[in-house]
Amino acid sequence: MGYVLLIISAVIEIVLAVFCFRTRSNQKKIRSWVRIAELTLFVIFVLVSVIEWSFRWYILAAILLVSAIIGGVSLMLKKKEKEFGPVRIVLKGIALWLVVAIAVIPALVFPQYKLPEVTGKYKVETVAYTYTDNNRIETFNNLGQKRKANIKFWYPATQGQKFPLVVFSHGAFGIRDSNTSTFMELASNGYIVCSIDHPYHSLYTLDTDGKFTMVDSSFMQEVKDVNNGVYDDETAYKLEQKWLKVRTDDMNFVLDTIIKNSADKGSGQVYQLIDSNEIGLIGHSLGGAASVQLGRERKDIDAVINLDADLLGEVLGIENGKAVINHEIYPVPLLSIYSDTMKKLMDDVTDPDVVIPQKLISATAPNAYEVDIKGTNHMSLTDLPLVSPVLANMINGSVKNSGSEQKADKYYVIYTMNKTVRKFFDSYLKGKGSFDSAGTY
Repeated sequence: MGYVLLIISAVIEIVLAVFCFRTRSNQKKIRSWVRIAELTLFVIFVLVSVIEWSFRWYILAAILLVSAIIGGVSLMLKKKEKEFGPVRIVLKGIALWLVVAIAVIPALVFPQYKLPEVTGKYKVETVAYTYTDNNRIETFNNLGQKRKANIKFWYPATQGQKFPLVVFSHGAFGIRDSNTSTFMELASNGYIVCSIDHPYHSLYTLDTDGKFTMVDSSFMQEVKDVNNGVYDDETAYKLEQKWLKVRTDDMNFVLDTIIKNSADKGSGQVYQLIDSNEIGLIGHSLGGAASVQLGRERKDIDAVINLDADLLGEVLGIENGKAVINHEIYPVPLLSIYSDTMKKLMDDVTDPDVVIPQKLISATAPNAYEVDIKGTNHMSLTDLPLVSPVLANMINGSVKNSGSEQKADKYYVIYTMNKTVRKFFDSYLKGKGSFDSAGTY
């Protein structure tokens, strides 16, 4: 829609300029009416939902409002029109179009989109909480504050039933809403989904008191440098384990808090719907690595899904320049969904002495599965290609070996991923049949 408005604006300015040149007049009155008409047209677009009102349009709406007010005042004052100035007409038209172009940047970066339709019968509701961990001090600042976790639930709008709990952890610089389509699909089919914002690891997060926290710049630089091969193996390993511990500590704390609240009949509505005997974990990238690690550590986890993660927790150390991999059988059902990017990175390893954790688990664990979705890159397994194709391509292009633009249809990718996620959890959290998939889509 942003591009459409840019074209409409350009056409209006060109037509006005041509009309002024043909009549040898500044056409001040006509221009004033056009500015009022532009605001009116914008409002109509919003009212009929051609434009979905959101932060994307705040700047443009303000500019159109100011321009319409100026036009209205000009009509009421009826000042004498200035002598025709062709150069001024052209420059004014260009300037106004550039102002509109700047105003629609949010709409170009974050275009209007629709989430895939859910397949479940339940209406979905959401609620957000901020949990404070009194046993941990925040290490990303020197204020001596307790560590917090900002969470959001997606859950069925019903009462008197119990549903499995699924906990999600986002990737580095991700946000808790990064896979909203997945959460909506699961919740509509009878799951309680809790997604965690990991402060200073998430791009941004807002707690229930209104405190806004951005990603830590040092963490961001560390991740970029590790991904681009800046550090030696030992240093990279230590950094990765540090990040992983932040995630698993957050997830353990959140899980323990939810389980405790679900046993309290006086807690909020969402907790009363949770069946704490059926718990699944899912995460993207760093969040996927943390989810897989927690599947090893906790006895109450029944199934885990890894979305395109390098399994950092399976590396036990570095000896003689090589990673020491955990060979213990993975204890719970595990589904790994890969993009072309991750699949290529694994397939490019030809050294027989190098053990790839994902492949080892798939070969040894009794309920481990791999799914590849073709035409995808690392960010394809989130909603970002829908939310902002520009940012998705920028992120993928900024990291070495991260993959290029997504080739597969983004709705097809998300539909396929969400369907596979639901089928896996249906099998291992609800006992609905055995899980199977095409393996490659």
